[in-house]
Amino acid sequence: MEGISEVGGIRLRYRIDGDGPWLALVHGVGNRLEVWDGVIAALGAGWRILRYDMRGHGLSDKPEGPYTLADFVADLDGLLAAHRIERCHLAGFSLGGLVAQGMALAQGARLDRLILLSTVAGRTAQERARVATRLALVEAGDASVYFESSVARWYTDEFRARHPEIIAEQAARHRENDPKAYAAAYRVLAESDLAERLHEIRAPTLIATGEHDQGSNVRMARLMHERIEGSELVILPGLRHSVLIEAPERVAAMMGSFLRRRS
Repeated sequence: MEGISEVGGIRLRYRIDGDGPWLALVHGVGNRLEVWDGVIAALGAGWRILRYDMRGHGLSDKPEGPYTLADFVADLDGLLAAHRIERCHLAGFSLGGLVAQGMALAQGARLDRLILLSTVAGRTAQERARVATRLALVEAGDASVYFESSVARWYTDEFRARHPEIIAEQAARHRENDPKAYAAAYRVLAESDLAERLHEIRAPTLIATGEHDQGSNVRMARLMHERIEGSELVILPGLRHSVLIEAPERVAAMMGSFLRRRS
């Protein structure tokens, strides 16, 4: 089932698939709900999955910025309420992982299990400088230019060589982004950091990132793991940032194992 829900005056495109316990999925900056297609197919039956285009993305509204992390968290909270979802599992990728952190802090009692994929916390001064440079590039150009400059950071050389058609499809998707909305969302990714509050998260949490992810790196994943009590950490060997596209089966297997665990 696909439709539009109005949340706080913002129209959000959503899709619901399957039957079973609720699982909400939040994509990364510049993506849309289809980025989860491969993971959902590999995850298989047994879940009622809600995914959506975040504000500024896909077929959802693109209000004028600036956006804040609180805006994205409120959108997710409102969407869950609109569909009468009292409790759910929650997984977020990249910017979506920041939204998931924010949701766990604001509405933790509503979450069963939390999955943070290729996301950020506790950037060093050098890492903040690098992401500020990337933000300037985004604000000066369009999403397709940024995608082309970042593709080597996001995908392994082997994957790019084997699947040029997927890279071309993802580039086309990025060209569809509204430049101002993309920049507004990217600023949230670049400037938000919840590292100092991670110890407050109580939901059972899985943290995962690619071994060679430069932006959402292993150091940050380990920091999140250390600060979220009882969390689990998985480093995905050989991968860079775009694990949802490059390795959906591996991500789904990891997620399924974690979500099915009873304790």
